[in-house]
Amino acid sequence: MSIRSADRSRARPGPTDWNAFLDSVSKIEGTSISDARDKLNEGRVRIEESFRNGAHVDTLVGARSALVDAVLINAWHCVVDTSDACLVAVGGYGRSELLPQSDIDLLVLYREGTLETVGPALERFLTHLWDIGLEVGHSVRSPGECTEQAENDITIMTNLMESRALAGDAALFAAMRAATSVEHIWPSAAFFKAKVEEQEVRHARYDETAYKLEPNTKESPGGLRDIQTIAWVAKRQFAAQTLDGLVDYGFLSDREFTELKRGQAFLWRARFALHTLTDRAEDRLLFDHQIQIAKMLGYEDEENNLAVEQFMQRYYRNIKALTALNDILLQLFSEAILHYGESERPRAINERFQSRHGFIEVTADDVFVKTPSALLEIFYLMQTRPRLTGIRAHTLRLMRRDRHLIDKNFRSSIHCRRLFTEILRQRGGVTRALRRMNRYGILGRYLPNFRKIIGRMQYDLFHTLTVDEHTLFVIRNLRRLVLPRFRHELPFASELMQSLNKPQILYIAGLMHDIAKGRGGDHSELGAADALAFCRDHGISSDDTDLVCWLVRQHLLMSMTAQRRDINDVQVINEFAREVGSRERLDRLFLLTVCDIRATNPNLWNSWKESLLVDLYTSTRRALERGLDDPLNEAELVAETRSAAAAMLTRTRVNTPLFKAVWARFEPDYFLRHSPEEVARQTRAIVTHTGDGPLVTLAEISDQGSTLFVYSRDRNYLFGVATGVLAQLGLSILDARINTTSDDYTLDTYVICESDGQPITDDFRRREIEDTVRAAIADPDVESIDVTRRASRRSRYFNVPTQIYFSEASERACTVMEVVTADCPGLLSIIGDIFYQYGILLETAKIATIGERAEDVFFITDREHAPIRDRDTRARIREALTSELDKNDP
Repeated sequence: MSIRSADRSRARPGPTDWNAFLDSVSKIEGTSISDARDKLNEGRVRIEESFRNGAHVDTLVGARSALVDAVLINAWHCVVDTSDACLVAVGGYGRSELLPQSDIDLLVLYREGTLETVGPALERFLTHLWDIGLEVGHSVRSPGECTEQAENDITIMTNLMESRALAGDAALFAAMRAATSVEHIWPSAAFFKAKVEEQEVRHARYDETAYKLEPNTKESPGGLRDIQTIAWVAKRQFAAQTLDGLVDYGFLSDREFTELKRGQAFLWRARFALHTLTDRAEDRLLFDHQIQIAKMLGYEDEENNLAVEQFMQRYYRNIKALTALNDILLQLFSEAILHYGESERPRAINERFQSRHGFIEVTADDVFVKTPSALLEIFYLMQTRPRLTGIRAHTLRLMRRDRHLIDKNFRSSIHCRRLFTEILRQRGGVTRALRRMNRYGILGRYLPNFRKIIGRMQYDLFHTLTVDEHTLFVIRNLRRLVLPRFRHELPFASELMQSLNKPQILYIAGLMHDIAKGRGGDHSELGAADALAFCRDHGISSDDTDLVCWLVRQHLLMSMTAQRRDINDVQVINEFAREVGSRERLDRLFLLTVCDIRATNPNLWNSWKESLLVDLYTSTRRALERGLDDPLNEAELVAETRSAAAAMLTRTRVNTPLFKAVWARFEPDYFLRHSPEEVARQTRAIVTHTGDGPLVTLAEISDQGSTLFVYSRDRNYLFGVATGVLAQLGLSILDARINTTSDDYTLDTYVICESDGQPITDDFRRREIEDTVRAAIADPDVESIDVTRRASRRSRYFNVPTQIYFSEASERACTVMEVVTADCPGLLSIIGDIFYQYGILLETAKIATIGERAEDVFFITDREHAPIRDRDTRARIREALTSELDKNDP
């Protein structure tokens, strides 16, 4: 019995003579390598042209599979002269689903005892495939070996389930399928459990979310692999060969099947575009490709919404729907295969809901139709009954069916509004409830403006999650501050949070703070208007409403002040205190800011960032406690720092006359910019320093991170050389404070970390940094450090033209220069060199990397320590910096 051809019924990539072309492939004479290669290339071109012309992707993946079928079958008949083997397609190819660069996986079955005679023919066959440019993955096994290996490996079992005979002895294929059937190995219950565990492990690799900037179309949650998992379980349990078979078995409604197929087609098109664009089996939607793929798929830029952002929002919404379907189907499979929950009698919760085996379910199919508010009530009930671990699949299906009932009347219902606010007021389960509501399409329908941000991404490297996911992470971070078990993460913030009443005020502010993203205009102002409407609708008191609206309007104030202003200056603190106005606002703004930064980008948060915010909070709280009519003054703060540092030095037996002699050379600004602990530590190092060379020490400070202190006689290009060396060593500079003494010594403090944000803890690494910096600044001939200005892979796809702004510092006699440019190694060194060339003195620098952008602020003067006010001088500085920084624009 022999197989002569493969099914080509699905293989029509558009209005072409495709079947005639496939026939021509099957009639290639002999083993002509050039003819076969030409046919493969022609078929690839035809399929890609059909894709660009809008052919349905289902036909294209089938067409690619049929093309490979024709080539392989022809080659087998021409090269393999034995009846003791069978050529089998497995995996995705076995499903007749091949994208342009998908793996072509083959199994060659041979009859027991014939491998020696079959082997040479198989080697010729595989060599022929290599020669014609068809790369395949292959295994050679007997039916018995297939059974043995599949028994021990779920992946092999899965591949064999999706096998399809192409050519050769069909009896061998039938024997393999019979031996690996559910009656002999991997009963459906064991197979189901293994596949669910496999999915859980895979999801964990992606932090349980697919809403990151560069998702994997295949492996991320909601991706193609989740659809395949459903199909595999269906095949094992029900012998359903295609997804539409699940409709026949009652596991999918017609509407759900359509949604599933539509979602699969979208992912296939995105993956098809990826393979076509990269000419390799690339499944990740990297920044490198997103803009081009959006264009390939027909998206166009709109006002306030780039084509790439539209495409990615469609992507994220698509996988959100697929994730919900995956939840429903796997739970239904669990009930059908494991008989999960069927043996337990339901327990009444109320007239609308009951529980069964830890899952909540409706008491009747028309519950949501008769009582639409139950669409919110179900989440409230789960919060107040911690033993409920999930929602029964049938109930999820009914929720999806009836969620359209959340309309204007629903939203204006006092009962529904009370239910929603009660969800926010609960002591536990707030984050889980909101996540479930978002996952199953309830939250966006209840809050229409929230629906607009679902799946919305911002095409930059700063925001690592979609806006809705970021928002829910903010609330999750706020919730963790309430729970004692997470106190170790942020002890200061946790203590503050646990001292507040009405934590739901912060949850509402967190829910609203970015709700107006992408609408154009100031999202903080627009969000405050949304917050006002929400609070009025939900019966929030006028005082609490004012507080929520203020928090939403000012949610960036604290982070911007900490990162872009000199918070060691008392005038900055007094100005910030006047803006905040009260301790209550300060407490809540601090907590919202911390949780917002931690939810924006995990690489942004570190001990230095925390110390900045805590210092700003502490100084502002003190100013508020003194009263706005009695502002802090510099002399008082300098005296306090000196007194505290002196006490520390005395306790460690540092001679008072020695450290006072050192301090006599310091300017008052030094004591304003450094904590008493830093002053004491640096003074001790200076007093004990021997020799004439530079003093360079690196210390790990618990509340700041790795701090490098440089004490040296001032010299030309010092800032540029020091920062250049640090960049050359692969370090990131988080902060720079530059002070000089009355006798021309410099006291420079740099907060640094490794390029991945980690602190410097290794002793060898610490000595390497100290020695390299010391040697460079001690050599008077070193005027610059060559640093390779190689941007990261991601950064190269963003154009960030250099922008430079000058302003007067109201708080001190200096000029503020803001530099916005593409981030790259050695940036500060380049700026430092130009400062020296133009006679600019640097007092302090605020370093901020916002994704692909560097947004650094420098407080500068001329050589006479006066502000730089001359417009021509500013223009020359701007021109020099712009020319240098844009010269090698990544």
